[in-house]
Amino acid sequence: MDQQDYLAKFWLVIGHIPEGKVATYGGVAEMAGYPRMARAVGRCLKTLPEDSNLPWHRVINAKGMISFPEGSPQYQCQRQRLEDEGIIFRNNKVPLTQHLWLGD
Repeated sequence: MDQQDYLAKFWLVIGHIPEGKVATYGGVAEMAGYPRMARAVGRCLKTLPEDSNLPWHRVINAKGMISFPEGSPQYQCQRQRLEDEGIIFRNNKVPLTQHLWLGD
């Protein structure tokens, strides 16, 4: 399996996550046609250039939480971007029943 193939598909899916919605790493992998490759989605996002327009901040973990350490600058940035889009947090979790995007 060529890494470029699945990276391109991950980016395509992430690029389609609508404002005000989130997807999980596993959900992105599944929608891209690579189930059980959630960690690869995380690695893919780590390599994004600083000036990328991809809405990386809309990808969170399966518990509805931001994966960066709480309180870190990256955590604060991601949370702020999500809140700016109207996404709410309860106990540092995004209520997935309200905000999860499943590709529809």
